[in-house]
Amino acid sequence: MNYWLFKTEPGCFSFDDLKSRVDMTEHWDGVRNFQARNFLRDSVKIGDHVLFYHSNIPQPAIVGIAEVVREGYADFTARDPENEHFDPKASTENPVWYMVDVRYLQELPKEVTLEAIKGNPLLANMPLVNRSRLSIQPVKSDEWRMIMAMGGVVND
Repeated sequence: MNYWLFKTEPGCFSFDDLKSRVDMTEHWDGVRNFQARNFLRDSVKIGDHVLFYHSNIPQPAIVGIAEVVREGYADFTARDPENEHFDPKASTENPVWYMVDVRYLQELPKEVTLEAIKGNPLLANMPLVNRSRLSIQPVKSDEWRMIMAMGGVVND
C-alpha cells in the first residue's frame, strides 16, 4: 500500500462533502498539473490511503483519511465545455487528464495543522513542508505513522 496527501480547498470540496456522497465515495477530478496527473494515472492504486488536506484556509490541516477505490481513469470533466476544468486538448482518444475515486474512511480525532507538521523535524522532508504546490503528493510510511499519531489515530 502507498500513502498520499490530496489537497483540496474546503469551499470547493471538503471532507464532509466526501462523507455525504453516496457510499461516501467520489471521483477526484480537476487535477491540472502534469506531475500530479502522472501520480493519478500511474502510481495511485486501489487500497492506497489518502491524507485529506484542507488548503487555502486560515489554518490548513489534514482532517481525515480516505481510501482509493478506483485507479486512474480519464477525467471526464476535461471534455465538458461547461465544466470549470475543461481542456480543449482532451479527447476520448487522448484524455490528457486523469482522476481516481476515493472513499471516506475516518475523520481524524485531532486535525493535524500545517503549522504542527512544519514544527515536527521528522516531517521536514515532506513535499507539503517544502512548499510544494502539488495537489497530489506521496507520503512515506514513517511520515504517515507520525501524522496518524499526531492526529490521534492508533494502530493504523
